[in-house]
Amino acid sequence: MAKRKTPKTVELKARAEKVTDEQLSKMREVVTAINKAQMDIGVIEVRKHEALHAIIQMQQVVQELQAEFKEQYGTNDINIADGTIKYNDDNNKADKKDNDR
Repeated sequence: MAKRKTPKTVELKARAEKVTDEQLSKMREVVTAINKAQMDIGVIEVRKHEALHAIIQMQQVVQELQAEFKEQYGTNDINIADGTIKYNDDNNKADKKDNDR
């Protein structure tokens, strides 16, 4: 291959200093929407945490009530619809057999 005698000329385009106002406006809108969505997720996560904490507290109350029922009635098998107590006679017989040993 022959060497080129004249240097290769490259036309340089003028560099833009800024994006257009329309592009900037659109970018700001998108970034604002992303920030709002992230903030909304944060609010939802806080509510979720509070709800989970409330559930844990309610489960502790249920456990306390079950212990109270077990102590008072000998069982914690209670129908929450009408309040009837279900005594399990098989367990009582098994408990008596275990005590006889």
